[in-house]
Amino acid sequence: MKWMGFQAFLTIVSHFVFIGFAFSALQALRLDRYIVPERQGKYKLVLVLVSVALGFLCSEFFLSFIDNIRNLSYLFSK
Repeated sequence: MKWMGFQAFLTIVSHFVFIGFAFSALQALRLDRYIVPERQGKYKLVLVLVSVALGFLCSEFFLSFIDNIRNLSYLFSK
């Protein structure tokens, strides 16, 4: 049971970290220069939603990769 709690904590932290990375990376693109001032609010909403989607996908890939590496030990055990 303790392992499941640790895995849940790791998953939540991983999701938030990757969402933060995606948000800062998308902000670094400075696409807001090309958006008219009347649509800045909608642009910010889209930026947050795309950051959540991209961060979640990257986090799931990372966690799946770690899980697969951990499960490789079963391939070589008897």
